[in-house]
Amino acid sequence: MRPVRAPLPAPVASPVIKWVGGKTKLLPELLARLPDRFGRYYEPFAGGAALFFRVAPSRAVLADSNADLINLYSAIAEDHAAVVRRLQHHRTAHSEAHYYEMRERWNQQRPSWNAAERAAAFIYLNKTCFNGLWRVNRSGAFNVPIGRYIDPPICVPEALRAAHEVLARAELRCGDYKTAVSTATRGDFLYFDPPYDPLTPTASFTSYTANVFGPDQQRELAETARTLVSRGCKVMLSNSDTPFIRTLYKGFQIDRVKCSRAINSNAAKRGDVDEVIVVGGY
Repeated sequence: MRPVRAPLPAPVASPVIKWVGGKTKLLPELLARLPDRFGRYYEPFAGGAALFFRVAPSRAVLADSNADLINLYSAIAEDHAAVVRRLQHHRTAHSEAHYYEMRERWNQQRPSWNAAERAAAFIYLNKTCFNGLWRVNRSGAFNVPIGRYIDPPICVPEALRAAHEVLARAELRCGDYKTAVSTATRGDFLYFDPPYDPLTPTASFTSYTANVFGPDQQRELAETARTLVSRGCKVMLSNSDTPFIRTLYKGFQIDRVKCSRAINSNAAKRGDVDEVIVVGGY
């Protein structure tokens, strides 16, 4: 039976980008399993950070190994107005030619850009690329074609202002999840949303970064979760409903849930799938 908890206040903010594996549609299930009380909030696989934005914690560590993603959140936290100004330019200039020019510049020039320029370009490409599918090749180059949208939401100042209010309270870290959670102590809450264990040998889609997260990494994550629970932390994790994942988290509470996946390079693989929410320490 799904647990019931007191409702949270009205939403403060929502994700500012579309992201593979985003948890917006799974939020009711995740929110129902939040602990009633916790210290600091940790989310070391931030991605679109849907749960983080919905909970809007007063103290948080938000981390990801994707440097462009953390730069995006840092830029919004520090000066969201600068990001808005640059997005307004992209909204005015938007065309097929502008998209491909920005994609090429993103791949070749972004290390020389300031944080706001880089963040705005990230949002622009994310909002206008095909199906919101942020994908990089083995060299780390973004390679998604333009999407066919009538009026893509390139610049929404109110959404960025709301995200700023939440991100400004968080400590943002770029790096490995183990480093990100190393400061967690008794009573803290950690939500892990790693790259999922593939449902079939050919189903894996983790190319939103150039990194690999295979069976060995899944085992290491499960061991980290057990260590955190033994430390007195409260842990929640999402993953595919596979025998491998159920074996890794034996002894934890494991709930099967249905989740709709809207972003996938293969249209046949979009739709409802079984996932698990794993809970330990509370």
